[in-house]
Amino acid sequence: MQRQAYVPGLAALGAALVLGLTGCSAGSGSGTDDVDSKAGPASSAAPPGRYRTLFEPCGAVPQNTLRDLLPGATQLPDDERDAAYRGSAAVTYDTDRRVGCSWKSDTPDAMHRLRLDIERVVSYDPTVSDDDRAQEVFSHKQIAANLPQPPPSPTGTTPSGSATGSATETGTGTGTAPGSPSATANGGPSGPSGTTTPPAAPPGTSTGGAPSGTPSGTPTTGLEPRVLEGLGQVAFLDDALSAGGANGRHRTVSVVFRTSNVIVTVEYVEQTTGSADAPDSQELQEKARNLARLLAERLEE
Repeated sequence: MQRQAYVPGLAALGAALVLGLTGCSAGSGSGTDDVDSKAGPASSAAPPGRYRTLFEPCGAVPQNTLRDLLPGATQLPDDERDAAYRGSAAVTYDTDRRVGCSWKSDTPDAMHRLRLDIERVVSYDPTVSDDDRAQEVFSHKQIAANLPQPPPSPTGTTPSGSATGSATETGTGTGTAPGSPSATANGGPSGPSGTTTPPAAPPGTSTGGAPSGTPSGTPTTGLEPRVLEGLGQVAFLDDALSAGGANGRHRTVSVVFRTSNVIVTVEYVEQTTGSADAPDSQELQEKARNLARLLAERLEE
């Protein structure tokens, strides 16, 4: 009789344990569902740039273009001329990130140098796209050339005071020249000419779009360092003339442009010797810009 009483009690205890375990399992599953339902969506990374590789630069310049840029090479023996047209590749650690090439030729009266630098910019910040990072690099180059910064984003509104200050610092403030209509409209002197003397511009700045360092009132020629239109997404040209050697003149024309996350620099140099005239600015600029257009087209292939 005692054994019969003991067995039913044991069975009841086993049933209670089974029900308890079932309840725990159900509760555990409900908690997991609650956690999953509260988890937010993963943040999306900034888009990558258009370009993953770079083209080989030494072979990117047509030979007829090199003949025009390196006139001294046509006078060389065949083997030396071929070597001059092949150029010298720049030494880089990663040809998918940066490549370059240079060429040179000499004549009794002048020396010519051509250099290409092509950089693919990659952003290591997941919140910054490759294109935005490339624009930052391009802007630093533009500022280093004492040229105006790129225009602000159209989504923002720049206060008139900030715009005036920026234009004055970069040397392209056509609307802030003393005595101009816009200066009068912004609170400048409104009386007869000569009654009020406007403040002098800071040293190294210019008015009316003239390049930095050009005296106020000096007529522009259209060949000053400037922002370029119709080349890549953004572009600028720099032109610097200096003394070179004994009585020589040295002119360097640089054209820099950006397409997506690639920045291309074309640098063309001519140095005259002795009593030869200074290198012609218009000619060098035209040749450098033509080559830059060819490279921009190459990036679109």
